[in-house]
Amino acid sequence: MSPPAAVARSAPAAFTHPGVLVSRAQLDFVRSKVNAGAQPWKAAYDQMVASSLASLSRTPKPRAVVECGPYSNPNLGCTDERQDALAAYTDALIWYISRDTRYAQKAIQIMDAWSAVITDHTNSNAPLQTGWAGSSWPRAAEIIRYTYTGWSATGVNRFATMLRNVYLPEVINGRATTNGNWELSMMDAAIGIAVFLEDKAAYDKAVSTLRARMPAYIYLTSDGAHPKGPAVSSIDTRSEIVAYWHDQETFVDGLSQETCRDFTHTGYGLAAIAHVAETARIQGQDLYPEIADRLRHALGLHSKYQLGTAVPSWLCGGGLTLGLGPVTEVGFNALHHRMGIGMTNTQTLTERQRPAGTNNLFVAWETLTHAGNPN
Repeated sequence: MSPPAAVARSAPAAFTHPGVLVSRAQLDFVRSKVNAGAQPWKAAYDQMVASSLASLSRTPKPRAVVECGPYSNPNLGCTDERQDALAAYTDALIWYISRDTRYAQKAIQIMDAWSAVITDHTNSNAPLQTGWAGSSWPRAAEIIRYTYTGWSATGVNRFATMLRNVYLPEVINGRATTNGNWELSMMDAAIGIAVFLEDKAAYDKAVSTLRARMPAYIYLTSDGAHPKGPAVSSIDTRSEIVAYWHDQETFVDGLSQETCRDFTHTGYGLAAIAHVAETARIQGQDLYPEIADRLRHALGLHSKYQLGTAVPSWLCGGGLTLGLGPVTEVGFNALHHRMGIGMTNTQTLTERQRPAGTNNLFVAWETLTHAGNPN
């Protein structure tokens, strides 16, 4: 069994707010583009405003205990929680761009409703469910708390207590031996919660866990003859790793641990990686240079086959289950637009999918927030 990795000190001396996935400079860029009617931002904004998540008549559906089994079966509050968290984030974005206070108030209503009620997540999917909903909540809360004056101190404090007591303990320790999208989504939630709570220890642990998971989720030939196993696990022999990588025996740059499972779950992992890196960058720690090779190869490989390239026999037995989802915008913007890396297949897929909507879990409106965003 591998020893646990030391947690490096990387949290900022002072946290930047709003600072979860989107910064004030990024939001100002988007607002200026939408107000100018520029594309693709205006079409992405219109799509968001027209969605059911933006409805001002939405009634939150909080519950004390959210119970989620495998594939959300049973589904006792799982969909309701994820949708309400995404709705709060949607409303927060609309508030910032439009300055229509009704949307800020709706976001507050949703966040206050859940913080007053929820106490736990249970059943086998509890860590994943907590990661998904826990990724969206702090994105919404950061925008409202730091750009709108109408959220009461009582509401803010109760929401912080909810994140600290109900969400953070469920995600912060990761999940070494499940499929990688679990741990990556959990770190997406953990770093966002850490920023909202200004919890430096949680921030450091989230970044450290991401760094340890990356080579166990995306392969590079420089890793050796086969991928590394997850940290703090006993998955380390070639045969164990092949089984963990869904029986894939040939390893190439950009292959994911879940490629041969399906592209949908792989997309969750790739999105979460980019989200963590984006939040860290806003907080003054740029992870992109150290993860760029893995992320660009992974985005490129999966985009290529999502676009219809014939699947070779050595890859997943010659058959892939596609459905990558709206997950490429954040990573593509960081690597291509900011760092100048050529990404032909990823660019083609990203532009074809615009405006990217939501995956109904923890990815939402990323054409709006990150397409060509230089900040």
